[in-house]
Amino acid sequence: MNPARTVAGTFETDKAEHSMKRIAVASVIGTTVEWYDLFVFATASALVFNKVFFPGSVPLIGTLLAFGTFASAYLARIVGAALFGHFGDRLGRKSMLLVSLVMMGIATFCIGLLPDYASIGIWAPLLLLTLRIVQGLALGGEWGGAVLMAVEHAPANQRGLYGSWVQIGVPAGTLIANLVFLLSNAVLADGALLAWGWRIPFLVSVLLVFVGLYVRLNTSETPTFRKVKDADAQVKVPLAELLSKHWKQVLLGGIATMSTGTSFNLIVAFGLTYGTQTLGFSRGAMLTIALISCALCILMLPAFGRLSDLIGRKPVIVGGIVAEALLAFPLFWLLDTREFPFALLGYLLMMTAFAANYGPIATFLAELFGTQVRYSGLSVSYMLSGLLGSAATPIITTALLSATGKGSSVAWFMVGSAVVSTGALLMLAETHRRDLAATTPLSC
Repeated sequence: MNPARTVAGTFETDKAEHSMKRIAVASVIGTTVEWYDLFVFATASALVFNKVFFPGSVPLIGTLLAFGTFASAYLARIVGAALFGHFGDRLGRKSMLLVSLVMMGIATFCIGLLPDYASIGIWAPLLLLTLRIVQGLALGGEWGGAVLMAVEHAPANQRGLYGSWVQIGVPAGTLIANLVFLLSNAVLADGALLAWGWRIPFLVSVLLVFVGLYVRLNTSETPTFRKVKDADAQVKVPLAELLSKHWKQVLLGGIATMSTGTSFNLIVAFGLTYGTQTLGFSRGAMLTIALISCALCILMLPAFGRLSDLIGRKPVIVGGIVAEALLAFPLFWLLDTREFPFALLGYLLMMTAFAANYGPIATFLAELFGTQVRYSGLSVSYMLSGLLGSAATPIITTALLSATGKGSSVAWFMVGSAVVSTGALLMLAETHRRDLAATTPLSC
């Protein structure tokens, strides 16, 4: 054995492991910033926007209008996915991540500066809607790039693990958003919270953006894309290529992912409204429940991502979706007890099911597509799922509750979403042994 070669090999291995850890940290921090910006809006929509920007409406209508503004970003996310996906597949993953992060940070900070309805009338909700759309455009491009930075750098037998690190941004961003609102709610009277306190979570996001930029500037372009670029093999119009040849993977991938948006938004958006306005929980109690359940999710996502490396993506994802369906009714039974411990238990159970579903899904979607259209395919599929699941969930669930007065109607909606997602997922091929250097997608 050659000692020099052994030392060199060890050095290269250590260097690669250090690089992957840096990329994983960059993925977590960057996506946490983006999802914090998104979910601080969702939390504000559930708790204060119906009074600040839609004060002339009855509480239910005001909440629906606030959630409608919340949902508007999901249409923008599709546009952002197509736009950033095009340039991400043409120019590279890293540059698009930096642009999207800056866009999101500026939009979120400006929301914190908006005058309310009492000051400028109808211009207040219109400006809110405009900034919300900018947020959607940014997130539409950011998530796919972050996933590819992790998955395309990762060793083949650990792609599920590193892809799941990107997913941590969702519960981490939600946790921080809820924590900021919880602290604001604890130290401010209701009048102060509605007058100016709600602005704090939006304004402090600028600090997170600077951290995210610093970390992402110190990561390299993915080796998979570099090979395509060095060979000058980029597709001229990736979106056209994607929709003409790979539309089945895009459509089925989006539908298969739909239940993740349904379950998570039911917890973090509708659940806050249902708990405070229907069941009489305090804002602080519901925010605490959401915070604890998000902390659990952060721990569970890498575990399920790693499990998908061992047994495959589809068994883990299907298990999570089935668990979401089975827990839909127990979640509302536990909430309806109006007891904090039981409500918390319901949230923890549902969040565990969500983690099994959500942890491997990013890697699964990335592995569906060839390198030349992967940014576009991954992004459009995921943002389509957001439009089908996340955008509609707060509006539909609020309307169902208003029409029936029963949480069981919302549970049925959740079960239906799970059934549809499972059907689409089963029509797609298993991906965990996929060669990412391949330029063609997996067949359905």
